Amino acid sequence: MAVEKFLDPKNDYAFKKIFGTEKNKAILIHFLNDMLGFEGDKKIAEVRFLKPSQDPEIAYKKQSIVDVLCSDEEGSQYIVEMQVAHSTGFEKRAQFYAARAYASQMNEGGVYHQLKEIIFLAITNFVMFPDKPGYRSTHVTLDTESFTRDLKDFYFSFLELPKFTKEIDELETVVDKWAYFFKHAPSTTPEELDKLTTDDLIFKEAYKVLDQFYWTEQELFTYQAEMKRLLDERVILEYQFAICKAEGEAVGLVKGEAVGLVKGEAVGLVKGEAVGLVKGIAQGKTEGKKEAMFRFARYMASRNASIEEIKAATDLSERELAELMANTSASES
Repeated sequence: MAVEKFLDPKNDYAFKKIFGTEKNKAILIHFLNDMLGFEGDKKIAEVRFLKPSQDPEIAYKKQSIVDVLCSDEEGSQYIVEMQVAHSTGFEKRAQFYAARAYASQMNEGGVYHQLKEIIFLAITNFVMFPDKPGYRSTHVTLDTESFTRDLKDFYFSFLELPKFTKEIDELETVVDKWAYFFKHAPSTTPEELDKLTTDDLIFKEAYKVLDQFYWTEQELFTYQAEMKRLLDERVILEYQFAICKAEGEAVGLVKGEAVGLVKGEAVGLVKGEAVGLVKGIAQGKTEGKKEAMFRFARYMASRNASIEEIKAATDLSERELAELMANTSASES
């Protein structure tokens, strides 16, 4: 298999190298203007990084607070994040970071009217909003009656890469091009690169940053270390998931609803409470499934369910149910 020429911009270290360094500041400015649709007098001409970059030797070992934080000439602040792994509550985290950046502007003796806008831009390698078909979404605060934007200091924009399915010849906007860049950079061919850079040379600069030929041995080591960290995290999650399936750890307690998972069906309404105590159901080992049935049967018995109800909800035979009831009665006495 041929070695890919371009590295992956979704890699945390590569992302910071493209968008978080003074050397490549022009790429960041172009990206911000493109994503926000700034034109003419509204265009950002200069940005200032608001915190020093982490030491590249240790950057891959820990998650930074934000990937890129900068401000423009007017003082508006921009947070740019690349989120690869699915993170529960990422939208909450985005608002938290924006709120913290907003509050940090208030120095001792400051005044509220001097607070500047916070713009949060994120590229995610997972679906954040499954009910929204578009790969890009923008979120602002609006008046519910007039739909005017009177509270203007928070702006959020998300690119959900799994939703982006356009091929190179289908790209229509500069935002499409950025989405293609983030999703397909490592596999981009010379012909595709020519199409991307025909009208905009900034993409050629961005790809140049990802060209392995220009990376030092230490930079490549740091990049690979970050890739290994993500792979290790994925392997651990997959292992834990496999263990959960094998041991059958599936618990469903939903008050007022019947959840009971038996053979993939929702069964069990006992006294108006949800019965979903299943350890070892779906795709668990044979032993796990049998133990799940016993646990489920014991739970139903504790809710005064009849033998007929328990039998209908499980695979247990009459003999097994009789033994279960006998053991249950003995343990209670």
